[in-house]
Amino acid sequence: MPDNGTFKIGDTLTEGEKLHFRGIPSFSPEMFKYIENADPMKQKQLAKGIDQLMDEGVAQLFINQFNGRKIIGTVGQLQFEVIQYRLENEYNAKCRWEPISLYKACWVESDDPEELEAFKKRKYQYMAKDREGRDVFLADSNYVLQMAQMDFKHIKFHFTSEF
Repeated sequence: MPDNGTFKIGDTLTEGEKLHFRGIPSFSPEMFKYIENADPMKQKQLAKGIDQLMDEGVAQLFINQFNGRKIIGTVGQLQFEVIQYRLENEYNAKCRWEPISLYKACWVESDDPEELEAFKKRKYQYMAKDREGRDVFLADSNYVLQMAQMDFKHIKFHFTSEF
């Protein structure tokens, strides 16, 4: 069946049965880099390429809430090379990478909305959104992560996107 971008990995077609599946989890990446547009005249191509590659699950995209920059998270260096190659050859878009020192991405939530807002305000420079608009804490070290967990006991830190 041809797909024009409507379906995502894990989508299921039925004849009307009501089914409920949890999504395919995204695990916390091991490597992170800012992605930058190397050709301002190709902004639309780059955006489309990033969206489609992320839909395929090639890597994860986070938008830094402090500066609005796009961060790509992967499990290995090869994924950055694959993304760059595919952007150039399939979408006619060029990107460049800027290193960023991050330790772990954690999806965060709380049963107490005020506690979550206090956490996000206090840790603003570490906060990002994933493609689904969920809050993600980008810890730059194990120490920062442990301190956040100790200081904010009512915040749940998840190391996969499905919780």
